[in-house]
Amino acid sequence: MQKSLEDKFLNDFESNQNIVHKICRIYTTNKSDHNDLFQEIIIQVWKNYPKFRGDAKFSTWMYRVALNTAISLYRKSTRTIKTQDISDISFKIKADEYDDTEEQQLKSLYIAIRNLNDIDKALVFLYLEDKSYREISHTLGISEVNARVKMNRAKDKLKKILNP
Repeated sequence: MQKSLEDKFLNDFESNQNIVHKICRIYTTNKSDHNDLFQEIIIQVWKNYPKFRGDAKFSTWMYRVALNTAISLYRKSTRTIKTQDISDISFKIKADEYDDTEEQQLKSLYIAIRNLNDIDKALVFLYLEDKSYREISHTLGISEVNARVKMNRAKDKLKKILNP
């Protein structure tokens, strides 16, 4: 049974790992921190995987775990991400090499997003992922109306940062 759980986890995670890369891109500023946060998110998603009930799509649930992990680590230390040792996990995840060449034109946007508070970062990230306000509210645990209001405020903040 454990092997089946690992196989299902690997399949689910690998097919959605770009979500984690994008979250890492928003919450880190260099490749080393990106890789450390990616590893920490893998550990947290794996630890919590047995609790995944399937009430929401796996990707929505993984967004929540990944964002919570990134936010809590970011709050603990804004400069260095502390991670756990992954050596006790018996399987290896095939991680695609992260290619940021496609996102070079978004560099200024990411820099602007980093200037937002944690909730605004999560809102903008989910919005950029074309999530509906219903999905955003469910993922972040806030009302749909609150998600819309916060998103409008976050857009205003980004406009001010990008066009001073």
